Amino acid sequence: MMEKIHIICVDDEREVLESVAQDLELLSEVFTVELCESAAECLELMDDIDAEDDHVAVVISDQVMPDKSGVELLTEIAEDGRFKHTKKLLLTGLATQADTIRAINHAQLDNYLEKVWQPEILQLLTKQLLTRYIVEKGIDYQPYVSHLDAPTLFKLLQ
Repeated sequence: MMEKIHIICVDDEREVLESVAQDLELLSEVFTVELCESAAECLELMDDIDAEDDHVAVVISDQVMPDKSGVELLTEIAEDGRFKHTKKLLLTGLATQADTIRAINHAQLDNYLEKVWQPEILQLLTKQLLTRYIVEKGIDYQPYVSHLDAPTLFKLLQ
C-alpha cells in the first residue's frame, strides 16, 4: 500500500498557487498537492495531515505574505519535531539577502527559487526534495520511482 505523501504550496496570491499547481500536475498523479493561501492555513493543514499519520514531504512557500513571512513559516516548521524531515523551498521575488540568509540559517531551507521560475526547474527541485524525503523517512520508494529524481535516488541509495 502506498503512503499518502503531501506537497503543500503556500502563497497569498491565488494565481501563483494555480501556477505552482499546474507545474506540479505530473507529480499529483501519486502525491497530494495541497494549496494554502496563508501560513496559518498551512500550519493547520499540517496538523491535520500529521493527525492522519500521513507525510508532509515538501512545503513550497512564498516569502511575502500578510500574516507571516515565508521565512517565519518555514522556521516554525523547521522547529517542529514532527516535521524534521519535511523539505522546504522558498519561492519569492522580493526577499532581501538578509531574508535569504535568515531562511537558510533558521528555516533550514533546502532550496530557493525566484519568481518568475521555469516550470522544469520547479519540477526538478520538487522531485529531488521528494526523493530525499522518502529515502530519509525509510518509505518504500518503489511505488513512487517513476515520479522521483533518479540521480538523487541513485546517490542516496549508495
